[in-house]
Amino acid sequence: MSAEYPASREVPKKENRFKVWRQTRPFWAGLFTMIGGVPIAYLPYGDMRLGNMTIAMQTTAGSAALIIGVLLITLGLTMWFQPIVRVFAGVASIVLALVSIPVSNFGGLVVGYLFALIGGAMSASWAPARPVEETEEAQHDGHPEASHEAGAEPATEIVPTAAFPEQRGAEHLATETTTDANGGRNSAG
Repeated sequence: MSAEYPASREVPKKENRFKVWRQTRPFWAGLFTMIGGVPIAYLPYGDMRLGNMTIAMQTTAGSAALIIGVLLITLGLTMWFQPIVRVFAGVASIVLALVSIPVSNFGGLVVGYLFALIGGAMSASWAPARPVEETEEAQHDGHPEASHEAGAEPATEIVPTAAFPEQRGAEHLATETTTDANGGRNSAG
């Protein structure tokens, strides 16, 4: 394998499906939100034993904490399996994380609160990648197309033109006419 060909081309598609699935949705946001829901739901019902002494962390709003934790786990799964509602799920996760502070032992001893807050923020800010435009590229069969030693030109990478803004010629320079036509605004390019 040479430096011209990335290793991902040699990976079979069956082994690559989880990676593709993970990259098409807010995976880490959903995982953080679900991790945040566990301590929020568990801690109001849990107790710790230190020798003969039992420390109960139960609150009067235990059922509300359980509902908040279960909702956070559900929102995390929603982020994974319905990425179209990622903004709603992210905002709802943030609101539930904030509500968990007074309801569930400071939001699951702050750990659940922080995970749910970060997961909700990641979900609300996540955007899907733009689809790759089909370009006419030569099919690589695993062998280099040209060699530097043979005197041939090195292979160049094809760059899609949609990634760059439209280039204007010299006739489109900003003049008095163009500033008047744009309502007094001058374009920068």
